[in-house]
Amino acid sequence: MNEIEIKQLVRATGGTLLVAGSRAVTGGVCTDSRKVRPGCVFFALSGDKFDGNSFAADVSRQAAAVVVSKRSGEFDAACSIVRTEDTLAALQSLAKWWRKQLEVVGVVGITGSSGKTSTKDMVRSILEQHYAGRVVATEGNLNNHIGVPMSILNASPATRAAVWEMGMNHAGELAPLCDMVRPTLGIITHIGTAHIGMLGSRDAIAREKCTLARVLPEDGWMIYPEADDYAEMIAGETRARLLPVGGEKCKVRAAEVRCGTEGSDYKLLIDGAGCVDVHLPVPGEHMVSNSLLAAAAAWKLGCSTEEIVAGLMSISLTKGRLTCREEAGRLLVDDTYNANPESMAAALKTVAAMPVTGKHYAVLGKMGELGATGVAAHAEVGRCAAQCGYAGIIVMGEKSAELYAMAREAREGGVHVDAVESPMEAAERLRELTQSGDVILFKGSRAAGIERVMEEFLKKD
Repeated sequence: MNEIEIKQLVRATGGTLLVAGSRAVTGGVCTDSRKVRPGCVFFALSGDKFDGNSFAADVSRQAAAVVVSKRSGEFDAACSIVRTEDTLAALQSLAKWWRKQLEVVGVVGITGSSGKTSTKDMVRSILEQHYAGRVVATEGNLNNHIGVPMSILNASPATRAAVWEMGMNHAGELAPLCDMVRPTLGIITHIGTAHIGMLGSRDAIAREKCTLARVLPEDGWMIYPEADDYAEMIAGETRARLLPVGGEKCKVRAAEVRCGTEGSDYKLLIDGAGCVDVHLPVPGEHMVSNSLLAAAAAWKLGCSTEEIVAGLMSISLTKGRLTCREEAGRLLVDDTYNANPESMAAALKTVAAMPVTGKHYAVLGKMGELGATGVAAHAEVGRCAAQCGYAGIIVMGEKSAELYAMAREAREGGVHVDAVESPMEAAERLRELTQSGDVILFKGSRAAGIERVMEEFLKKD
């Protein structure tokens, strides 16, 4: 949304026009005062550590309009001022209004405990083959109460298809996101244990994720892995048509899957559309599963098998998702974007299956928001590393019961374990332990900062 009349802005946000400026809105929407563009609408959001209202007067020198909850300072006379009680609610209301203006072929809403962003990247890549330049999707992982409305507002009148990712860590968070997105196709990638500390159980997580299933229209499609533990719940919670994927009798499935360091090769079978060979340039069987979800959505939005293959072959995943690079003869696997028990196990198994001339190592950090299950979940990661045959792991982070459990289980399974507290220490141990021909996995939650270990390691190698 680049252009909007001020009177439309006032109506859509439910605000009050305090000052009618002379500038036209030509620069879309912005919430970061450091990134304000001439002609944009600035929403003065506030948080625990900042108050966007404090920057609104300065921003008014460039912005066409500012949406504030309180007026403070001297504003440029050419800038319109809209006041509202809640600027975040106003932003969401504007996004909801804008979504209704879009004339799209389909909107894919994606949620799940893991695999959301990778699946979103795959869907977008395929749809671009069919609707070149007319596809909009969530940037990175901006999938929360601020990111979703901003993603919607990035759409233009020319947009034909949209792919919007929705995340949550508390009960009740998905409903308002779905209300803004209004998906016509839904993908639930997986029901796992991410954020179980906030929701209490997998059943509660499943019920929240099924919010997406419940909002789909009757002529929509609910797409999900047939093998998921909660597949029956997903199917029972929607009035939309069902499209489970991955099983032998599913309409969309894979055969002859071969995974390697350069990615995965398999035969994609779509009933009624044929069988085609796919090279997926990212490793891991879980990525193959994500690609089936993406292929199913694209198929229902009119893409041919040729377009699906081309899209999957040309995907560019968001940074930090099983990205491989070779450095000093070692293969480094960057999966540092985030971590939960399921994604930890998937990454460990994927890297362990990579054929290398040397040994397998991993740098692992703590997982967050697991509550009372945290110690057991971390212990399971340690057991997984041992069962997968890792020669060594480096556990990084301040000493805790969770990391101790991970290290103990790995050590008892025959894995060499080093426990360190800083990226510099971890990088130094990697240099001592590893050599040319080895593969190293870097994996942990965002808070663990495992990407800094890789950065330190690369400085001297």
